[in-house]
Amino acid sequence: MRRSARGGILLSAALLAACSQAEPEKPPEPVRPVLSVLVEPQANRMQGFVGTVEPQFSANLSFRLLGRVVSRDVEVGDRVQRGVTVAALDPTALDLAVQGARAELSNAEAQASNAAASEERQRQLLAAANVSQAVYDAARQASQAAAANVERARAALAKAEEQLGYARLFSDFDGIVTAVGAEVGQTVSPGQTVVTVARSDTREAVVDIPDQLTGDLRQGDEFEVVLQSLPSVQARGRLREIAPQADSATRTRRVRLALVEPPDAFRLGSTVTATRTTPQTATIELPLSALLEKDGASQVWVVDPQTSSVTLRTVDVAARKDGTFTVAGGLEAGMRVVTAGVRSLKEGQKVKLPGGGAK
Repeated sequence: MRRSARGGILLSAALLAACSQAEPEKPPEPVRPVLSVLVEPQANRMQGFVGTVEPQFSANLSFRLLGRVVSRDVEVGDRVQRGVTVAALDPTALDLAVQGARAELSNAEAQASNAAASEERQRQLLAAANVSQAVYDAARQASQAAAANVERARAALAKAEEQLGYARLFSDFDGIVTAVGAEVGQTVSPGQTVVTVARSDTREAVVDIPDQLTGDLRQGDEFEVVLQSLPSVQARGRLREIAPQADSATRTRRVRLALVEPPDAFRLGSTVTATRTTPQTATIELPLSALLEKDGASQVWVVDPQTSSVTLRTVDVAARKDGTFTVAGGLEAGMRVVTAGVRSLKEGQKVKLPGGGAK
């Protein structure tokens, strides 16, 4: 009995020792689904802006005198030539003013002729000692005053003729009528716009560009300008002017692009799209959610395409803006970077990419 009891005790001790030496099996590490992006450096950025074709030079033609419009020979869209009359005022009062100025000039010339003859007679009498010096001086003064009156009358006639010329309105350059501001029979005041003429040989594209995108624009930058109604027709545009102040409501700046030899299809008022291609050094931009900062180092999780596991990689951050950061070094094209859940990953952990590797 004593021997069997001792054997049972030994057997139990052996079983307990065996159980203590056996290690429990670890459960497999879960595969975490993650979002990711493929590293693709971008070399160019295309920017398109909608605008219209406008004349680079235009003029509001107006009369210099108060008067009634008796003719307007053009309508919107008509072509006008330099020096050709486009509108006219009633010239009746101006013609009468010219006739009156001419009569005044004739009268002044007659008086000047009589005064000159009187001076000559007094000079001869003075030489014969038949009149005093004072009488001759008075005759000479009267002759000079009459000559001055002639000059004044000539100036008045020239002014009246010039005023008559103001009754005719014409353009100083060839162009197209873009607006009219007065009708026949209407009385217009000096400076009131009657016709607006735009030069058709110098056209430009006018676009509004967001203020934050104009910082790197420089005078002379080139754009590609395309007609929206006919995309196959295009022209080159060269930046001519940037508005010095942004619009307070839209926060955009008006930019004017001088069109270089535009086709005839680029009519005034046409809607166009101006596209700018900005050459850039190849850069890598990633969302800020992919960035993990630890111990003063900037790191990202890179997915190994062979093992579907992640590895922590240190990167150089060049800049941060608008929810993204630019990588200056540490990554190469074709690498896949985790963009969500970066703080819960471990080195070498298996991950699953939704859609077979898409975002």
